[in-house]
Formats: sequence, C-alpha cells, structure tokens
Amino acid sequence: MFRATGAYLQGHFRLSSGLHSGAYFQSALVLQRPAAAEKLARLLAQALQPLLASKPATVVSPALGGLIIGHEVARALGCRFLFTERDPETRKMVLRRGFSVNPGEATVVVEDVITTGGSTQDVIDTLTAAGARVLAAASIVDRSGGQADVGVPRVALVTLAVPNHKPDECPLCQQGIPAVKPGSRPA
Repeated sequence: MFRATGAYLQGHFRLSSGLHSGAYFQSALVLQRPAAAEKLARLLAQALQPLLASKPATVVSPALGGLIIGHEVARALGCRFLFTERDPETRKMVLRRGFSVNPGEATVVVEDVITTGGSTQDVIDTLTAAGARVLAAASIVDRSGGQADVGVPRVALVTLAVPNHKPDECPLCQQGIPAVKPGSRPA
C-alpha cells in the first residue's frame, strides 16, 4: 500500500526523532483513503488480540500521525479513542480537549510509524502517570527492526531494519545531500 500510494519515499530525510534516513514512510498518503485505513486498522486489531487478556477500554494515539489509524483501530476493537498532543512549552505529551482516563483503565497505544519508539513511549508515560494500564502498543510500520522498546508488548504490521543516522554521522550529509523534513512535526 505504501509503495502503491507513493507513501514510501526515498531520499535524505530528517525524522521527527532527529535522526536522518534514506527512507521515509508518509502514512498520510495511505491513510487518506478510508478503505485502506480501515483495512490496516482491522489487521492491527487482529495482531493485537494475542497480546490482550481483555478488551481495552480505550485506544490512545499521538497526534498527528497516529490519529487516523488509532481511530480506526478503536472502531475495530469497539472501544473509544483519545489522542495526546505535545505541550508547546514542555514538549511532553498531554491529554487535552477534555480527554481523561480513569485509574486502572485498560488502554492500547497505536501509532503509524515507530522509529525509536519515543512518541509511543511518551504516550505510555502520560497514560501511566494518569493511572491508566497500558496493555500493549501497535504500529503500521516498525522501522527499528523490532528493537524499539516501549516497556509493553508491541506489534507492527511490517517490521523493517531501516538505517537511521545521527546527523553528525549521516553518510548522506557527508555527501552534501540536503535533508528534508516531510512530516508534521519539526525535528
């Protein structure tokens, strides 16, 4: 789906994590199609089932990239959906817009793409601090080759070992190729 919609990009990219890479997954180009979003969400919900002892009450995603897929996974699981946003001053994920979770509430975190697991971990930390129980995490794409550890069981529809580099060690930078930031969040 990513290749067919032009959502798998190759070049020199500055990722939200601050790392550089020769590959980028622009999920919005896939998820703009409701049928594709529904199919991916149904597959993610199925992949999550073995990790869940009980049905979660809530799916939570980080804005902006996780919104559509998180909403659709919540629909597939038959539960509610919330999202977190980065506080502009502290850069920490927060529940806003009147969203809240109850102590002990069973939650699942859903993201579009994981590179380091940083955004997913931030959401997990926010939920845990609010008293929720995070049962598992899921993403459409895991760029870490399965190495990203977010402290809870995690699944992805596809796991790839996509090379990422610190900016000062990036071979594309060393070749003088300018990095672009195609995503929604400044690196």
